[in-house]
Amino acid sequence: MKKTKSRFLPGFLVGMLATMVITAGVVVGIVFSGTDINITAKKQNNKSATEASLSKLSSLESIIDLYYLDKVDNKKLEEGIYKGLFSGLDDPYSVYYTADEYAKLQEDIDGVFVGMGAYVSQNTETGIIIVTKAFDNSPAKKAGIKDGDIIYKVEDKEVTGEDVDKVVSMIKGKENTKVKLTIYRQSEKKYIDVEITRAKVEVPSIEAKILNKKKGIAYIQIVEFQENTYKQFASAIEKLKKQGMKSVIFDVRNNPGGRYDIVCQILDDLLPEGTLVSTKDKYGKEEKQTSDAKALNMPMVVIQNENSASASEIFAGAIQDFKAGTIIGTRSFGKGIVQQMWPLNDGSAIKLTVEKYYTPSGKNIHGKGITPDVEVKASTKGNKDVQLNKAVEILENKK
Repeated sequence: MKKTKSRFLPGFLVGMLATMVITAGVVVGIVFSGTDINITAKKQNNKSATEASLSKLSSLESIIDLYYLDKVDNKKLEEGIYKGLFSGLDDPYSVYYTADEYAKLQEDIDGVFVGMGAYVSQNTETGIIIVTKAFDNSPAKKAGIKDGDIIYKVEDKEVTGEDVDKVVSMIKGKENTKVKLTIYRQSEKKYIDVEITRAKVEVPSIEAKILNKKKGIAYIQIVEFQENTYKQFASAIEKLKKQGMKSVIFDVRNNPGGRYDIVCQILDDLLPEGTLVSTKDKYGKEEKQTSDAKALNMPMVVIQNENSASASEIFAGAIQDFKAGTIIGTRSFGKGIVQQMWPLNDGSAIKLTVEKYYTPSGKNIHGKGITPDVEVKASTKGNKDVQLNKAVEILENKK
């Protein structure tokens, strides 16, 4: 695959399509090749406006200092100014991240963290925090944690009703250190104390299996396009081939996106030679990601829904435009713009919308989404997965 430059797509928000450029010693300033002079000139023209803004800001700070009733956290006040600057763009994808927020974002991008190795969720009505999935071979699994266990206490502190992100931070820590949990096992109706040794955990972003061994129908769910996803994907493809895979279903339902370079790597393994996706910035500069001639060469179906966004739309859009597979489900989210991330030298970072992206046929799907070839709405009755069943039916009918 021909690569023009490295971009990343963190799935921090639904539909986020972000690009990351790691630069050392960056303070403030976005520089596009060939536009330095224009940007500098614009800054000079706005010098008086900037001075007026700084003067107003100084006056507001003085008023707060003199009259605000409670104690002021100057750090939070400063962070609020930066967040407000980006909020003024009226673009939900252009954001200022504090150092703590950026560190958490990096974990989401990398798919690796130190902790117990489990997905947890919180009931918004009761505040109960429940383990939805303990990863195979994880510290949680080794300590006896089961799916469905309720996390009642962390280090003897009751956590029901606490913010779930705060509880997750309490469970995370340094590698090889221990954390004590008290869980309530609903099936046994009892409380159990568990000691877990924290370890580095790789979040699984791929689930793969054979659905129909006789006909060789395989299933691959892509949860998110993280840094470790391509490695997991390539491994899954090889295992499924050995198990007799003759056709495959890709499930990107509820996939919020992820890294741009990773989705292009995966598509390069699936599709023949051609343009996978292209981008254009405000200056009209176009860049393309292309694939080589190597392809999977078997019937494919992609299942998507209204929460399939960003990189998952690049995935579905490329397969659809190459006519390499059938897209089923409902219309996707509609995120056709790209953000670039600049880490700053104090550990914080900024993310800014800088480009639009286009499917191989030249479509920008922002606000429109990918229209499925076969529309199938999710079932609202029982546990029947009508979308998956339809995908299997399509492949069964392929000659």
